[in-house]
Order: sequence, then C-alpha cells, then structure tokens
Amino acid sequence: MYKFQPKKPIKSFRDLEVYQKTLECAVIFSTDIKPQLAKQKYDLLEGMTNCALSIPFYIAESHGMRFSDFKLAVATIEKAMQGCNKMVVYLEQAAGIYAGKIPTDMLLDISRRYMDVRGKMWRLEKSWQKFRQSDQNLARLKK
Repeated sequence: MYKFQPKKPIKSFRDLEVYQKTLECAVIFSTDIKPQLAKQKYDLLEGMTNCALSIPFYIAESHGMRFSDFKLAVATIEKAMQGCNKMVVYLEQAAGIYAGKIPTDMLLDISRRYMDVRGKMWRLEKSWQKFRQSDQNLARLKK
C-alpha cells in the first residue's frame, strides 16, 4: 500500500530534485564516462564536460533570481533544459561512435536520465509561471 508523504519544502536550490538529479548525472559523467571517452580521445569531450557541469549551475542561478528577475530566471532554466538536450546528443553520438569500446547501456542510461530531468525542469518552469501569475493577481486585487 502506498503511504502519502508530502514533499519537503524547498528552502534552497539544493532541495530541488532537478538540481540533485543533474548534479548526480554530472558526477556519474565525470567519474564513469569521461575517463573512458578520454581514453578514446573523443574530440568533443571538453564541450561535453562543460555542458554536464553547467546544468546544475544554471538551475542554481535560475532559482536564486526567480523573484528579482523572473524573465532572466526563466531564460536560465531554459538554458539548463537546452544543456540536457545537448548532453543527450553528446551521449548518443558517443554511444554510436564507440559502440563495443564503451558500454553503450551506461551512455544511454545517463541520456535517459537527462531527458527525464529535462521534463521535470519544464514542469518546474510552468509552476514558477503559475505562482507568478497568482501572485500578480493577488497584488491586483489588493489595489
């Protein structure tokens, strides 16, 4: 039987599941995938590394500015979503190029994780927009 558990309150960006999942993906990439691609002398490794590490940074930045500069916060979370898309492309390219030399199931698993978390980021952005709209409506009613 399923037991209901309310979500923990978000006190900082570190409480966001999207931050935790992308940080986990960056660590897995850095420890398990990057060394194998370095052995293969993968041409796009530096870009891939920068992309993997930037996604959690974008999430932290966007969360921090969502009240002070909402448009920039949305643009920044969208950069994080674009980073997830880029990582999927990098990982799928590497899986195709190095099939048989690197475990492709690992590459495709992390690719799937990035796609899953990208969807969660999109829903997070939508919830920010709904919150912002309700906050603006409340402010109008008070006038």
